[in-house]
Amino acid sequence: MSFSSVKNPLHKHAPGVYRRLGWPVFFLLLSFLLMILPLEGFVASVKAVLAYVFIPQVRVSHQAVAYGQDVSHTVQELLRAHAENEQLKQEKERTQLLAAQAKNILAENERLTQLLQLAPTHPWKGVWAQVAYREPARWNTVVIDKGSEDGIQERSAVIALENGQEGLAGVVIETTDKTAKVLLVRDEDFSAAVHLERTGEEGLLMGDGPRAVQVKYIPLLAEVEKGDKVYTSASSSIFPAGILVGEVSGKREGDGFQTSLTVYVTPQIRSSAIQEMFVILDKEISR
Repeated sequence: MSFSSVKNPLHKHAPGVYRRLGWPVFFLLLSFLLMILPLEGFVASVKAVLAYVFIPQVRVSHQAVAYGQDVSHTVQELLRAHAENEQLKQEKERTQLLAAQAKNILAENERLTQLLQLAPTHPWKGVWAQVAYREPARWNTVVIDKGSEDGIQERSAVIALENGQEGLAGVVIETTDKTAKVLLVRDEDFSAAVHLERTGEEGLLMGDGPRAVQVKYIPLLAEVEKGDKVYTSASSSIFPAGILVGEVSGKREGDGFQTSLTVYVTPQIRSSAIQEMFVILDKEISR
């Protein structure tokens, strides 16, 4: 057996070893070549492609940057949508406010139109005024926006309009230059001489707070029926005769020792709904 007949094991596996070592050497040489070449044009593009393909950190960084850009775009879209929603919400609130204001203006115009068309049954001289505010401590009084500068004095009679009909509202109890305080019919301190339209019987109208307004001292045998109209009397020292107060809603029953009737009256003017008033300046004109 000759020495030449012995096969070298390295020779058998040489092609595989060369293939395994060839690619790394190739890429190493290519990387070195790219590093020493100027970073311009085609070389820069090739370097970028190779780095993205063969360096995992580059791919991860690129994906992270792309993800960050997507997140940023999404956040911007959400912020824009939120801003648009807030703007739409504000526009809706403004629209609702304008609608409510328009409704109030229409209601006020309707009331003022009725006031302008009011044709009093008596030639009363006076001024129209609006209710400025109510006093919480005394709910059955209101302050109006006219005062002594407009000719209003204490003990001036006050009427108002409801459903196209004027009616007794109250009496002025205090004045300043530009305002006046009005005591309303329902107040417990209010009183006025009145008479029943159908029979002519007279009595004293008195407020009773949240309860029904009463007319006291009606003659015991007087014929009083529900629905009878009640007007201010000519014997009143404050109110002109003929102002509608309201209508009879009932009378007190069951008192065996009573010497006169007490009649309950539903006022023509609801104290809680008054917004405009007419202050009579010269009571004697209606006599």
